[in-house]
Amino acid sequence: MHGWLPGCRRALAWDCGTGSGQAAVALAAHFTQVIASDPSREQIAHAAAHARVRYFVASAEQPPAEAMGADLVTVAQALHWFDLERFYPALERVLTPGGLFAAWGYGLMRITPQVDAVVTRYYTDVVGPYWPPDRRYIESGYRSLPFPLMELAAPEFEMTATWTLEDLYGYLDTWSATRRYLKARGEHPLLSLRPALAEAWGDVPERQVVWPLFLRLGRCA
Repeated sequence: MHGWLPGCRRALAWDCGTGSGQAAVALAAHFTQVIASDPSREQIAHAAAHARVRYFVASAEQPPAEAMGADLVTVAQALHWFDLERFYPALERVLTPGGLFAAWGYGLMRITPQVDAVVTRYYTDVVGPYWPPDRRYIESGYRSLPFPLMELAAPEFEMTATWTLEDLYGYLDTWSATRRYLKARGEHPLLSLRPALAEAWGDVPERQVVWPLFLRLGRCA
């Protein structure tokens, strides 16, 4: 997204809900300074270090004073966790006039039609009841969330990776719904999935994985 920031100065960015700091470090290649915050002390303690990134333990609704005057505020895969009635007023205080706000995330990846069909059944039918209710906001691409800024059209983006079948198993195992299913039922849902997923994958060592990104972009008045 850094290559398409219309009319945005590149002095200061605030990445709120930064988690491990991956997005903040990427922003540091394009901004003089990046303020990155997260309410989790553990996340901040293990965040990736960078000379132009300063980390703070702070909620999105109560940003650190150092974020004031930000030219860009970003939220990666976390907007649905915020108290939006408190976050949006804080956002407008932090952003410089004409500054930009970008919230993005990703849903299900694409691999091949055969693999995608197996993964979709797993996502919907097997662990579907174990997703938290806020997952619906990801599925709608944040279109069902309020967005009080002047919205701008944005181009399409995607993330890619090259994975083995074991990489895919490992990724599915990290899903919160997978972990909730295991805790609730005492059996691992991936065990019954393995044969169908292996057949769909085929005799190929690696495949390309694509996540389409969704993005909502707005400008402060």
